[in-house]
Amino acid sequence: MVRLRAGESGRLCSTAAALLWTALVCAQTPSPPAPTQQAPAAIARALAEARQLIDSGQPRAAIDTLQTLRDRGQPLVEELIGVAYYHANDPAHAIERLTPIVDRLAPGSLERREAMQVLGLSHYLAGHLAESIPFLEGVRPLVPDDIKLAYALGMAYAQTRQADKARESFARTFHVAPDSAAAYLIAGQMMNRLELEDLADAALKTALQKDPRLPEAHYLLGQIAIFRSRLDEGLALMRDELAINPAHAMALYRIGDIYSRQLKWDAAIAALQQSLWINPYFSGPYILLGKAYSKTNQIEPAEDMLRRAIQYDPNNKSAHYLLAQVLQQAGRAEEAKREFAIAERLQGDIK
Repeated sequence: MVRLRAGESGRLCSTAAALLWTALVCAQTPSPPAPTQQAPAAIARALAEARQLIDSGQPRAAIDTLQTLRDRGQPLVEELIGVAYYHANDPAHAIERLTPIVDRLAPGSLERREAMQVLGLSHYLAGHLAESIPFLEGVRPLVPDDIKLAYALGMAYAQTRQADKARESFARTFHVAPDSAAAYLIAGQMMNRLELEDLADAALKTALQKDPRLPEAHYLLGQIAIFRSRLDEGLALMRDELAINPAHAMALYRIGDIYSRQLKWDAAIAALQQSLWINPYFSGPYILLGKAYSKTNQIEPAEDMLRRAIQYDPNNKSAHYLLAQVLQQAGRAEEAKREFAIAERLQGDIK
């Protein structure tokens, strides 16, 4: 079946597209079987050569090979041209080639299954979410244990707001019962990443109804509350998460973030320090600690925290900008100027 390559995501958000590619990057077997439909010997040789070119990462060469054939309208040829376009990061041309011929391929053949899968994924990557679902659903019964396909289908369901179907598909992906607390938690996590906060909120609350001490659910609900500026609710949910998992470094970080927003600098410093003691390799707490120390006129520890943040995340513009302010506060104008320049350059890179 299909081995995916990174491409444009159409109107999909970049995060969702990246997640899809990460999950599906190894979806094809290394050596697809020979065609199961009959083809003249010359065409069969060209198809075999094109398959080898696709497998070796040369889809454009495969397209050139197949387009030299006189009988380019044959379904087997058009099918492989469509697959090659897909591997060449051109889902629009893959859709154009495969749509007219998919129903002309023999029912149950490997070529038809491949065409349906490529059409589903090409529509997904082109942003045609509703159009992708029938093809992905059509392939699913043929490969019921394919977790990558189940993940892609779950993402498509979620982004078309079919929450129950998304949860069932994610449950297949992670081998949990579809009506379990775990399934609702996973669905909530995925929907939160897709910025579908209302669907995520509903799924996570159902997960907690099924299992009030389910790890991670309170944390994810707290993230949603913070995003919606419901800081007191977010704080309570983060503390609920810590009651279940006291070593949750990110919950402590979020508590520090809330206190920072509320200008409660001493409380923020305590929570952020606790977060770093558990996980010292994430730049976020260092940045907020740098800000908190600077607000409490502790210049030396503020500088130290911000330099550590930059060590872990050299391209973080906020860390450079805050460090520049701290250096300016310390009367080190030239050093501050350099950091302001770096922050400005990074801001330009983001644009």
